[in-house]
Amino acid sequence: MYEPSIWISRFANLTPKGGQVLDVACGSGRHCDFFLNLDHPVTALDRDVENLIPRDGLEIIQHDLEDGSPWPLEHRQFSAVVVVNYLFRPLLPTLISAVAPGGLLLYDTFAAGNEEFGRPRNLDFLLQPGELKEVVGQELTILSYFHGRLSQPKLAVKQRICGRRPLRCY
Repeated sequence: MYEPSIWISRFANLTPKGGQVLDVACGSGRHCDFFLNLDHPVTALDRDVENLIPRDGLEIIQHDLEDGSPWPLEHRQFSAVVVVNYLFRPLLPTLISAVAPGGLLLYDTFAAGNEEFGRPRNLDFLLQPGELKEVVGQELTILSYFHGRLSQPKLAVKQRICGRRPLRCY
């Protein structure tokens, strides 16, 4: 099993204690495992869930995020929404809406310039400078943002954000 993203592990402790985590396009489940080990229940969402091992605290939902079918988690909100190495722009507003009051959006994916180092090379899958900041900042408070070149775990250009939904005041 691969180590969690450094960005995700850096901000995971800001997730409300015991809060439900949504791992979007979860792949092999490395972030599911990471948050389960931190005593967070996790909802894993991906079109291919064959490699996920069912266990206590893990809800597995098989769903193609890009086929135009309705969002399978309608009206549910999470203490943290985690997205790593995945971008489907039409889904961004839905992901932001899935962040509960006081919850986090932890996003870490490839950005323009990455084509120099490998996949993805298609601009449809690469964030433009400031793109996450602009979209996320409309609803969430940005706690940290990064756009730049990385050398670990491999050469890449990434864009990363940690945003928190303000608590509701009544």
